[in-house]
Amino acid sequence: MRLRQTLRRWHIWLGWLVGVPMLFWTVSGVVMVLKPIEEVRGTELLAEPPPVRLSAPPVPPQLTRVAFSKLILEPRAAGPRWVVQVADGPTRLADPLTGRLLPSLGAAEAAREVIARYTGQAEVASVRRTSADDPPLDLRRPVAAWAVELTDGTRFYVDAGSGEVVARRTRWWRVYDWMWGLHILDLRTREESHNPWVIGFGIAAMASTLLALLLLPLASRRRRRGRERG
Repeated sequence: MRLRQTLRRWHIWLGWLVGVPMLFWTVSGVVMVLKPIEEVRGTELLAEPPPVRLSAPPVPPQLTRVAFSKLILEPRAAGPRWVVQVADGPTRLADPLTGRLLPSLGAAEAAREVIARYTGQAEVASVRRTSADDPPLDLRRPVAAWAVELTDGTRFYVDAGSGEVVARRTRWWRVYDWMWGLHILDLRTREESHNPWVIGFGIAAMASTLLALLLLPLASRRRRRGRERG
């Protein structure tokens, strides 16, 4: 009898302890499955870039004094461009007709990169620069970029050096992202799933479940004995 009372007391206290995170896990899990992940990510909002077409053989970029780790020819809104991954530095663009390295993209050029491939109906509402040293939470990549926000709340991040659309963030993505942070109990970075809160509450929930499984046969045995005595 004393053992059962002790186990029941522990089960009740553990139940109160894990009740709130269990609610967080359940609510966030339900919200995250309300919409298909493709819709959350905005997969269909950008068309694939068109094939590269050149009017003349490409001229190699002028890299005599630049150390690079990768060189590739890719389409951009203004036409084909060499994308030069500079070693220990930002990505650069070069004109394949002249080989000249191009300056970083401006706000208008970043917006044009998005609009050239955008398949929706919204318009550009704002364009702002972001820093590689302090990237926005919904980007979470150390990239100097332009945040192109549309009138429907969708946000595209364009790498200022390469012109690549490195991230697309719908309004529902931001809700999903917040719920993911709640799910892993990390609303600050929303990336650290291996943290003391998750581990601690997970162990407590497992202990509460094991106690419930242990108490169930004890309670059934007690009721059976009561019926036999009656």
